[in-house]
Amino acid sequence: MAKTYLLEIGLEEMPAHVVTPSILQLKERMAKFLKDERLTFDQIKTFSTPRRLTLQVEGLADKQADVKKEVRGPAKKIAQDADGNWTKAAVGFSKGQGASTDDIVFKEIKGTPYVFVQTFTAGKPAKDVLAGVKDVITKMNFPTMMKWSTFSFKYIRPIRWLVSLLDDEIIPIEILDVKAGRTTRGHRFLGHAVEIKNATDYEADLAKEFVIADAAKRKAKIRTQIDALAKEHQWQIVVNEDLLEEVNNLVEYPTAFAGDFDTKYLPIPDEVLITSMRDHQRFFYVTDADDNLLPHFVSVRNGNTENLKNVILGNQKVLTARLEDAAFFFHEDQQHSIQAYVERLKKVSFHDKIGTMYEKMQRVMYIGGLLADRFGLTETEKNQLHRAAQIYKFDLVTGMVGEFPELQGVMGEKYAILKGEDPVVAQAIREHYMPTSADGALPQSKVGAVLAVADKLDSITSFFAVGLTPSGSNDPFALRRQAFGIVRIVRDQGWDFPIGQFETDIQQVLQANGATFNLDFAKQTKPVAAFLTDRVKQWFSNKQLRYDIVDTVIKGSRQDIREMFKAADVLNAHQDDPEFRDTIEALTRLLRITAKADLDTRDLTVDPALFENDAEQKLYDAVNELETKLTPALDMNDRFKALASLRPLIADYFDQTMVMSKDEKVRNNHLKQLIKIARMANVMGDLNQLVVK
Repeated sequence: MAKTYLLEIGLEEMPAHVVTPSILQLKERMAKFLKDERLTFDQIKTFSTPRRLTLQVEGLADKQADVKKEVRGPAKKIAQDADGNWTKAAVGFSKGQGASTDDIVFKEIKGTPYVFVQTFTAGKPAKDVLAGVKDVITKMNFPTMMKWSTFSFKYIRPIRWLVSLLDDEIIPIEILDVKAGRTTRGHRFLGHAVEIKNATDYEADLAKEFVIADAAKRKAKIRTQIDALAKEHQWQIVVNEDLLEEVNNLVEYPTAFAGDFDTKYLPIPDEVLITSMRDHQRFFYVTDADDNLLPHFVSVRNGNTENLKNVILGNQKVLTARLEDAAFFFHEDQQHSIQAYVERLKKVSFHDKIGTMYEKMQRVMYIGGLLADRFGLTETEKNQLHRAAQIYKFDLVTGMVGEFPELQGVMGEKYAILKGEDPVVAQAIREHYMPTSADGALPQSKVGAVLAVADKLDSITSFFAVGLTPSGSNDPFALRRQAFGIVRIVRDQGWDFPIGQFETDIQQVLQANGATFNLDFAKQTKPVAAFLTDRVKQWFSNKQLRYDIVDTVIKGSRQDIREMFKAADVLNAHQDDPEFRDTIEALTRLLRITAKADLDTRDLTVDPALFENDAEQKLYDAVNELETKLTPALDMNDRFKALASLRPLIADYFDQTMVMSKDEKVRNNHLKQLIKIARMANVMGDLNQLVVK
């Protein structure tokens, strides 16, 4: 008969960001435990609040599944002697299976008889098995853990109570000084302790004590309440999903309410007001139908409507204090020029081993200039980039960013516009931080994109220059994220980006302009190039591209990010073509031959007078024609098609031609022809890495 098992871990309030991952982890561990213990079930329902992690296992078998199995032992010739007596091997085998030699049967496998023993293990009752749930609880992992009282045991927060019920029967579990029973606790202020008579009563019993245990239902209630406020006041309430998840994990019985703030704060940039409400106070902000910010907010209390006016007044008072600070800094920051802030950066350390923030901006200015030339920016864009690089970190020393560090870049853009800077320059100041995450938004302006790449390149090369490189999972300066950002921006912009060459050029331009500031970039050129290449490989892995295609383009000779992406796209698009395998095999055959050639390749002139058959002439004519088409500007897909068109000619060539002729002149003539094709193919990457068998 199917049963229901209830497990509740009662805790001190957990941090909101831990609640959802923790209940999912608990569910996963419970499912594995039941599977390992051969206890079948229909589903596991989850309940979670800041004070509890709960599982309700429905359709649980009343006992473990019985296990019948047939175990093979030694061959008959080993199990019995010449007289048919059981050997020690047979006796030991049968005892090991909990049987005797009387239980042995013989079966043939491929003509050879072996001994077998059939074993039977009766399943234990579910209530006996569930005592092991203690390990499920105690072995959980959390981002931060704590001890309490005199115990050495660590957990996310102190465990205050446990409920462990199989239908209506308590399953004994004891952790430290807490014994599992049937008593749970209601809302901290509105509810009382309640005894759960049956595991199926859990949700309903808690609801009577002002706890909505189902996180999905609680979130839906919050959303409904917010929608009702929006309809009542004819507002647009911006419901940020991450904030909603956080708020949901802060309450057990939600009541949404609206509050106000003085209209005198509206001249402050929206980003400051929104940050104050959303990030600092966990409020939802309000706009009108035209997305204009209104002097109202929506919050959620952990309780009912009783004394709600006092709650509203308290929240308004806290928000007003924060907005007063914002208004003060916004006014004070505008009393100083951008250049005055830039001067302050000369005393602000970027890193004690690297130098100041001002020195970093100087390096970025020269790196940006180099990239601007390579990426084809107009003179106007170059001037805008130069100006942006001169000032782009100035907002770091403003009062507003000191109070709201998450607004760095945003306030730089706002203040730059207020000070009369070119809007493109201001936009670049904000965009240079992008992307701020692996899948974050990318810069939309070309100037912002170049500044972002230049800033990230400088950070990476500078930290590498002083030996502060990522190792294992340790990456305190987020260099991997910055390198991945470079890769994403380059792909988005379609820029030609030869990694190794750029690193060498950056080193030279900084030396030429005296902007190395005693940092030795020369030794780190190759390591930085390899580091960036690894991030390209990460991008491909994230897209689940075939590993051999990734190896092909990554191990190519040019190491250009744009070419890697283009080659990967083409190979991925053509991998299922009927002739793909034959094309790659033809090209890799000549690549293997040319790789071993001991030949001066500075002159690859092929002499038709040395040809020995028509296949050589036909291939020669086709290659000469292709050379006129295979310019650097040719689309990679067209390049692949052109190389693929050589496949039948290459096949005929190898059928009719002894490449490694004994005649040195003829042999070298053959190799020159093949090397020319190999160079055409090498743009696609190292095709030898492709698996086409």
